[in-house]
Amino acid sequence: MDIRIGIANSPRELNIESSQTSAEVEKIVSAALESESKFITLTDLKGKVYIVPVASFSYLEMGGEESRRVGFFA
Repeated sequence: MDIRIGIANSPRELNIESSQTSAEVEKIVSAALESESKFITLTDLKGKVYIVPVASFSYLEMGGEESRRVGFFA
């Protein structure tokens, strides 16, 4: 699944391709926001770990759980 995180006061966004489902990511983020946690931790498909400060969230976009098609389709 593709995850895009907008960072406050930054023109760039963080793009992560994760094996976690959207429900899992939503649960992690909502738990961090409710408990006033300082960071969330996400892991991408290659095993890289991203530690993102919750206070800098501008937006979080999740989607694209199905695999991308390659080639020509009619």
